[in-house]
Amino acid sequence: MVFSSIFFLFTFLPITLAFYYLSPKNTKNVFLLLVSLFFYAWGEPVYVLLMIFSIITNYSFGRLISNQRCSKYLKTPKILFLIAIIFNIVILGFFKYYGFFVENINHIFKLSLEYKKLDLPIGISFYTFQVLSYIIDVYRKKVTVQRNIVSFSLYVTMFPQLIAGPIVKYTDIEAQLENREISLSKFGQGSCRFIQGLGKKVLLANNIGSLWSIVQNSDLSSISVLFAWLGILAFTFQIYFDFSGYSDMAIGLGKMFGFDFMENFDHPYSSSSVTEFWRRWHISLGTWFREYVYIPLGGNRCNAALQFRNIFIVWMLTGLWHGASWNFVVWGLYYGIILFAEKLFLKRFVDSLPRFFAHAYCMIVVIVGWVFFAIEDIVSANSYISIMFGFGKHPLIDSASIYYLGSYGILFIILAAFSSPMFSKSFSTDIENQDYLKTNLAIGLHIAILIVSTAYLV
Repeated sequence: MVFSSIFFLFTFLPITLAFYYLSPKNTKNVFLLLVSLFFYAWGEPVYVLLMIFSIITNYSFGRLISNQRCSKYLKTPKILFLIAIIFNIVILGFFKYYGFFVENINHIFKLSLEYKKLDLPIGISFYTFQVLSYIIDVYRKKVTVQRNIVSFSLYVTMFPQLIAGPIVKYTDIEAQLENREISLSKFGQGSCRFIQGLGKKVLLANNIGSLWSIVQNSDLSSISVLFAWLGILAFTFQIYFDFSGYSDMAIGLGKMFGFDFMENFDHPYSSSSVTEFWRRWHISLGTWFREYVYIPLGGNRCNAALQFRNIFIVWMLTGLWHGASWNFVVWGLYYGIILFAEKLFLKRFVDSLPRFFAHAYCMIVVIVGWVFFAIEDIVSANSYISIMFGFGKHPLIDSASIYYLGSYGILFIILAAFSSPMFSKSFSTDIENQDYLKTNLAIGLHIAILIVSTAYLV
């Protein structure tokens, strides 16, 4: 089940909200847990058992690690901690990377090992990272172990952020699991945020995504330079409005149920360096890797060689987290190299440039990076980049590129505007503003977005 579906919008969500608000306070967590399990089982009826198994196992590990703190055997908590980490990594690795591993073994050793391709459990990357953050923080004594299995289960399964994030650390939500603000005002804020995300996904991402599909399915040997740029620009906007739209919907849903989730995007396409871009893009993932991988490895509190090692490990893992394919590894290492260069010298140079040129540099790096992300075959990705920069016998402009530029030109302008902070802030007018006219305009705008998005879905 996805948020941008008629069934979710007009059946699942209204019924869930009605019963949630009618439920007594002491039963709200139980109800939301059952609903979240149903939501997951709707699309993954078998893998919901895997999720329950993961919940019970990690809940037990958390309790054991906490209880063994008082044990006379000082190494026991560490052993339990390592077993818990290995357990979660093995589960994630098996379902996500098993086929990738066998394929590469076959390629390297010229074997023909057969394997059954497994369907990837939806959201496993997100909820695995959430339980890992819990286990690590319990071991570090950063949080108190959760003894209520309903509260812990809800933390793992909560349907608003289960499928596409943001990745919620236990430290951020610990208190809210027991006490949270549930009010009409907060419900209104959450509704507006959800509608904004729905509009991003349905009206913007889906529409510009059709252009990328056209370019992606074209014969690369015959496309023009402009056509290649139009295609990857379409993907650049599609992935942002798709992903940030889902994050907005998750944050909005969270507020509707009384929860406050962290922001996941902060207008990344307005950045003037790649370092700044990654502080603004998928913030919850970057925060997770920084806190649980980069800093434990030594972070930047070491010499240049070790810093490079740390960045290399983090970005290789970041690439693999996004998918089991070599193009994601290349994409991750591509950013690792650029970020290390910016840390050493490049960012000082970029910061000295006028903002327009610094922004242009950042966007070119990001757009080229999206080629590696979008095209699985690395040779084809390299060929696509060559076309973009005029290498080979490709025309600069052709009739197809002129046609699609005319067809999608206005949409590109709208996408660029909505990805900027200034336009986005004016769009997100506070419905509690005391100005009667502004309040009603904001409400009317959100109702219009909901109606038009519904029409598109229908």
